[in-house]
Amino acid sequence: MLRHEFQPGRLIVGVFLTAAGIAYAGDAGGLWETEWFAVIPIMVAGLFLAAVTASMTRAIRKRRRPGARPDGTS
Repeated sequence: MLRHEFQPGRLIVGVFLTAAGIAYAGDAGGLWETEWFAVIPIMVAGLFLAAVTASMTRAIRKRRRPGARPDGTS
């Protein structure tokens, strides 16, 4: 039994935040050099993809909700 609803947008944000953290952790550990501005495109892309995914998920769930009218109004 699920305790909460699965939210794919938050999953995507978490993956991109983890990638940014790994990039800085590798730099701190001396494995590679990460420029200070390298994480900005990672975060912007992650937030954009999460927003698109969350809006698509909301539209799909709203349409499939029981008791919804065919014209899309509540």
